[in-house]
Amino acid sequence: MFISLEELELHRVVVSETYASGALDYRGAGFKQLGPMKVSASAELRGQEIHIQGHIGGRLGAECDRCLTNVEIPVERDFDLYYRQLQTIARQEEVEVPAGELNVGFFSDAGIVLEDVVSEQVILSVPMKVVCRTDCQGLCPVCKADLNRVQCGCRDRPPGAESPFSSLLEH
Repeated sequence: MFISLEELELHRVVVSETYASGALDYRGAGFKQLGPMKVSASAELRGQEIHIQGHIGGRLGAECDRCLTNVEIPVERDFDLYYRQLQTIARQEEVEVPAGELNVGFFSDAGIVLEDVVSEQVILSVPMKVVCRTDCQGLCPVCKADLNRVQCGCRDRPPGAESPFSSLLEH
């Protein structure tokens, strides 16, 4: 859905959308959408800025970064964003952005694509490291067994045993 400056000059825009799995582009992120992603938002023009606020709700699926089991990540995120036209800062020289304006985004056309805003907010809701549980033991570096489920015994072996570099230890 495109939220245009032209429409915002006339009135506030209220949106309630549901995006099916595969409808949003997460730019190669390491997760997938499980079921619908629901968005309710309102957008209005404040001076030369577009102000969008709303809520996103849904579920994502990813692999645990330690043991590779499937993890469900709930997404419940409120957002409050401001966007300015790109040409307001488009210059050749470097410009220092004041600290109070670090949360301002930019758009280059005659408005904003809501799907891009939603995709960005969903990506930001995913933790940097996805873990199935806080005490996850991960995989054994030797035999690749899931240490949450089995005791493999590899930790009891002497250092260098069955290592591809063990022949170097002999010399």
